[in-house]
Amino acid sequence: MRRTRWAAWTGALLVLLSGCASGPLLDNPGVLFPDPNGTVENPLFIPQGPGSYNSVFERVIDVVAGYFEIADYNRYAGSIETFPRIAPGLEQPWKAGSPDFDQRLYATLQTVRHRATVLIQPAQNGGFFVQVTVFKELEDLGRPIRATAGAAIFRTDPTVQRQNEVIDPTRLENNWIPIGRDVLLEQVILQRIKKCM
Repeated sequence: MRRTRWAAWTGALLVLLSGCASGPLLDNPGVLFPDPNGTVENPLFIPQGPGSYNSVFERVIDVVAGYFEIADYNRYAGSIETFPRIAPGLEQPWKAGSPDFDQRLYATLQTVRHRATVLIQPAQNGGFFVQVTVFKELEDLGRPIRATAGAAIFRTDPTVQRQNEVIDPTRLENNWIPIGRDVLLEQVILQRIKKCM
């Protein structure tokens, strides 16, 4: 009996110590809030030589990938585009995005999404300028999606004939209203880029 318990505890300890995490996840980057003492200019100047463009581009794309999923990037043009991402609310404090309490509360009550564009340009006398722009968009719906109130009680159509609903992506993109830029999230990303250089 003692050997069985000892083997079970040893096995559980080995499983806990071995771990299976490979690094910080997309939903859990290291820095969530901007440093209030370290406001960074946008575009950020990175004082490195012209031969270091590849390393600057790779570091910038790594930082941006911690907050957004990369949709497209062009190394020659120095541009990075991201997919839109729904902003987390108060119920998800570990997720990146909406670094201010007011914005998190707003994202809890409304559906808000962010998307980012990054532009890396060479400076006149050496170095690079990195400009990060994060756009905020608000979802605008005529009525709640998949609302079935009342339809479940008095249903007259036969339930045997089912139709698959195909969602048109162009229809979904028309439901978003631009509401400006998220300067605080831009500051978080720029501060991480500055720290990495």
